[in-house]
Amino acid sequence: MSEIWIVFGIIAAIIVLFIWDRLPVIGVCVGAALSLWATGILTLNQSLAGFGDPAVIFIAALFVVSAGLEVAGVTAWAGQLLIRQAGDSRIRLIVLMMGFVGILSALISVNGAVAALLPVVVVMAIRLGRSPSQLLMPLVFGAHGGSLLMLTGSPVNVLVVEASADAGGGGFGYFEFALIGAPIVLGCIGIVVLFGERLLPSRTSRSLPPDLSRHATTLFEQYRLSGDLYQLHVRAGSPLIGKTREAIGLARRGDLTFVTFKDARGHLIRRDTIGEGDLLVLRGPADQAAEVAREFNLAFREDVPEGEIADQLFNRDSGLAEVLIPPRSPLIGERFFPGMVTESGDLIVLALQRQGVDLTPGDALAAGDTMLLQGTWKALDTRLDQAEVLVVNSPDLMRRQAVPMGRGAGTVLAALALMVFLLATGLVPPAVAGLLAAGIVLISGVLSVEQVYRSINWTTVILVGAMMPLSTAMEQTGAARLLAETLVGIVGDAGPYALLTGLFVFSAVLGQVISNTATALIIIPISVVAAQQMGISTQPVLMCVCVACAGAFLTPVATATNLMVMEPGAYRFGDYWKLGLPMLIWCFILVIFVVPIIWPF
Repeated sequence: MSEIWIVFGIIAAIIVLFIWDRLPVIGVCVGAALSLWATGILTLNQSLAGFGDPAVIFIAALFVVSAGLEVAGVTAWAGQLLIRQAGDSRIRLIVLMMGFVGILSALISVNGAVAALLPVVVVMAIRLGRSPSQLLMPLVFGAHGGSLLMLTGSPVNVLVVEASADAGGGGFGYFEFALIGAPIVLGCIGIVVLFGERLLPSRTSRSLPPDLSRHATTLFEQYRLSGDLYQLHVRAGSPLIGKTREAIGLARRGDLTFVTFKDARGHLIRRDTIGEGDLLVLRGPADQAAEVAREFNLAFREDVPEGEIADQLFNRDSGLAEVLIPPRSPLIGERFFPGMVTESGDLIVLALQRQGVDLTPGDALAAGDTMLLQGTWKALDTRLDQAEVLVVNSPDLMRRQAVPMGRGAGTVLAALALMVFLLATGLVPPAVAGLLAAGIVLISGVLSVEQVYRSINWTTVILVGAMMPLSTAMEQTGAARLLAETLVGIVGDAGPYALLTGLFVFSAVLGQVISNTATALIIIPISVVAAQQMGISTQPVLMCVCVACAGAFLTPVATATNLMVMEPGAYRFGDYWKLGLPMLIWCFILVIFVVPIIWPF
């Protein structure tokens, strides 16, 4: 069997296994790379060269920058701004939502943009009394269109630029994609505005992402920290000076409960003893608080701004976590009290409840009891041991939804601006620009090393790295040339427009059943050789493939983001093509009539 037919057999096996969807995607891709070595088509170095390709490194760096924007609260801020600006108008809501997700996906990739805005859009739909199914599919399709606004929008864009440069076409500029991407986004918005209500179902899923944007207020009310709070100055000579937290927290004075104490400047402190000038925060009846103030030489703080305590407990630096004592927890039988600092020294117990009723300070903990803890976001992420407590709502998820422009937001935005500047000016290769931005995010402490590892979508990275050798094999064995000659022979004298039509249809159909990145890696070498054989520029041909791969509108399995909204939007398999087909036709029209004008044959 000739090497060409071995390559065709490997491609066919990849497509079948992707459609069958019983094996892990990365297993199929790595198997394809190794099969090219096992059959002698490529050397081992060639079979594994994709993992060190600069395009793969750049794609991985983009995932890190995207995670940095989300963790720093930039996407939460943008989502809240979107809710404020949308109002009650459906048209304004659609235009702003799709326009914003398009720009965001161009900066941080489709997956990052949709993951960041999915809970925001669900909350927005519920608050405005609209069905989430009317908004979530437009959100995803707007992200697909927006991926064509800038180089950073999709791994396919990176692959197309690299192929263009290798073919002598000179590549595409960072913002050059917007010449075709902007009309695509505008057309998709117009289709949703005009026909979306009729083409989309009106359903509400039983499993929607939680709305944690106001969760801090809910916790304050649940644990009765939103009212009847008093701050008392510890004056000179007070018998409380030198007393420990435990002594204060376990003392029983009617219905008064010790919450925590602060220093003279009003900042929460975690030292164990009370000093002169400190502020005691108590909860309970006013008359009992006044009696304690007289007895212990304390003074009420009068100049308390409204919401000050809430802002100090929940802000960009620190937050709250509600935890449940599970069965067999080592904490069962331990005695906790409000104001207590945990053993790690960086979490404060604000309140304890048993079946919704305040627990008497010092009572032994039992399975099912709940605690409200306060601490830095980092401490809440790292100190809550699953063997001891169960976290009711993830602090990390709460921070991402409820704390806009948190710590590190300026640093991440500066890193993003630097990356965009370097990519737009071409001062350094894309991989270097991406690594510099990702390095800033890591070194500044916005993400830890572990968070960097978790932020990278390794399926995408391995897929691209493992499939790149297939493109090399197609070119090296002549498989790409044979397919290109066949395609050119079918087109015959019909000219380059017929070539664009054939490539668009082939890419768009294949991209509905397997990854658009995998589709691009298969189609790109064929399109380059076909263009060269017809004696035309590779630029319009490659852009045609790029647009077709972005048009993953017809099935839920076309991309991970299409699947991401399927359950919260209560969509069925057949819902996608109804809205997606008009958008795909619009993309085809632009490819045939606009792309050759911008990038002539």
